[in-house]
Amino acid sequence: MRKNLFLLTTIVVVVIFNACNKKEDVEMTGVKFQNHDDNRMMDSMHVTMDRMEAMVMTMDADVDFAEMMMMHHEGAINMSSDLIASGKNDSLKRFAQKVITDQEKEIMEFDEILMKISVDDMDMEFMQELEDNMEKMNRLLDTQLITGDIDNDYATLMIFHHQGAMDDANSYLHLGTNTELKAIAKNIVSTQGKEIIELSNWINTNKR
Repeated sequence: MRKNLFLLTTIVVVVIFNACNKKEDVEMTGVKFQNHDDNRMMDSMHVTMDRMEAMVMTMDADVDFAEMMMMHHEGAINMSSDLIASGKNDSLKRFAQKVITDQEKEIMEFDEILMKISVDDMDMEFMQELEDNMEKMNRLLDTQLITGDIDNDYATLMIFHHQGAMDDANSYLHLGTNTELKAIAKNIVSTQGKEIIELSNWINTNKR
């Protein structure tokens, strides 16, 4: 697990480093960057973050993890749907369809679990971890250089979207107690960790 977390952290750092290098290389490559406010993928990311930050917390780790992760998944589904509709790369479209299929399934699983549980505990440590995760994600988003090429921007931003989901899932695995939710959290860490590597490979192969 530590090896995987180190690898994923390295990938995210490399993406940030490459973004910074792109700024210096813009005159040589002719790459143009787009304002965050004008970018549809970045806008979708911020809409998701705004929804999560506005969520009324119950302070129950089980309930809040399920509710928040459903919002997070809906954001990924929206981004993936936009990619399928407007993207050009077929392999990335297949990736996006898999994201939609997997995360729609997990939303249904979260819904079923929420029907069986209720607010019965208060976990301030978990709430603090969620808050810290969201603050980290917002800071990372502010550093990203985006081009307006929907394929490139989807691949770049989905790495950070997945990393945010993994951070929240790891926080739940650390502090949560519900067996079914822990199984989903483990799957999120495993599946989305592999997809981060897949996306990073796509970016390296299809540099803009």
